[in-house]
Amino acid sequence: MKTQEFIARIDDNQVSAAIAAAERTTSGEIRVFVSENAAPDPVAEAKTQFMKLGMEKTSQRNAVLLFFAPQSQTYAIVGDAGVDHLCGQEFWLEVTSQMRPLLHAGNYTEAIVHAVRMVGETLARNFPRRPDDQNELPDDVAR
Repeated sequence: MKTQEFIARIDDNQVSAAIAAAERTTSGEIRVFVSENAAPDPVAEAKTQFMKLGMEKTSQRNAVLLFFAPQSQTYAIVGDAGVDHLCGQEFWLEVTSQMRPLLHAGNYTEAIVHAVRMVGETLARNFPRRPDDQNELPDDVAR
């Protein structure tokens, strides 16, 4: 699939609203990134983008990136050290397995929003929102 087609079929406002809603209950941070390049190893590419987006700089190391590479029809979810320690690989596999049928059906916004909600719920349990919490990363879809 062409990246522009994927992007055109994502409702950025709905995704951004889902991120903002999820982050209202947690000190964690969530970002979505759509790559214009193919990613044969989406986890490695996601980790690279994670660093390029400065996501490792959150105060509690509790950021999560949902990474999509439409050209190669690959995707990955990666978390910072604080999140990985608590959630483990099984959680990321569960989220991606629930996204898979939605993505294959072409329901891209629904897939992303569903994943954001799942990640947000887990972040809220492990990193509840603090009174002094600030939004450390933008809620928009990065490209």
